[in-house]
Amino acid sequence: MGLITGVIAFFYHLPQIYKWLFKPYYILSILMSSAFLILRKCPGLCENLNTEREDGNPCDFDWREVEILMFLSAIVMMKNRRAITLEQHAGNLFMFSKVANVILFFRLDIRLGIFYFALCIAFVMTCKPPLYMGPEYIKYFSEKTIDEELNHDTRVTWIVEFYANWSPECQSFAPVFADLSLKYNCAGLRFGKIDAGRYGEVAQRYKVSTSPLAKQLPSLVLFQSGREVMRRPMVDNKCRAVSWTFSEENIIREFNLNELYEASKKIKKGREDTLNF
Repeated sequence: MGLITGVIAFFYHLPQIYKWLFKPYYILSILMSSAFLILRKCPGLCENLNTEREDGNPCDFDWREVEILMFLSAIVMMKNRRAITLEQHAGNLFMFSKVANVILFFRLDIRLGIFYFALCIAFVMTCKPPLYMGPEYIKYFSEKTIDEELNHDTRVTWIVEFYANWSPECQSFAPVFADLSLKYNCAGLRFGKIDAGRYGEVAQRYKVSTSPLAKQLPSLVLFQSGREVMRRPMVDNKCRAVSWTFSEENIIREFNLNELYEASKKIKKGREDTLNF
């Protein structure tokens, strides 16, 4: 049954996987994540590698390498339990695979370890995950427009995301937030975003920490009549975010989007009746 579910999930996400083939970030990530496996199994290269196997076969994994790869699999499975999108699953796999590759290369040859580690640093500095560029009904605020928009019409409810372009969590959440805006955006319920990393003063004013240690990015804040009503994730006494999963189902439930949407449609209908009168 698990095999059938996996096959169905693969074909369901096949269009997204196919698109990855045209993005250098994913191509390079796949190559770097599987670098040790390729080197250890590639004929013509593996014969020159060191090995601790009793049979002396340099083209097969020794027991310590198998142990590291099994530990990698366990870590990725645990981390992906909270992953929402396919991009988050892939991001966890790439990140921990590179860490495992660094350990394996250093164990094999310190020179290979240093070379691979330098490649990882260069990759992080020069190649970023592709930003979401799909359809959305989202208003992008600046430090000069956010207060004006939130207080312009007190009948409008705003759901605002505080994000930063450097945050992988924000990048993974972007398609989810865009999809919600397509489903629920209307005259009385609007969706907005502001770059907390760029507009630090706005983030401080709305008490959203941009520190990676605080884990408050992304933050979703619900505004009604220009005032904050609720936010997720919540923040504890130490100014650290309380763990919360940014799934579409959780957001719809916690923010009562179905009820807000129905109420917002009534506001729109009332406006139209007033104009007709």
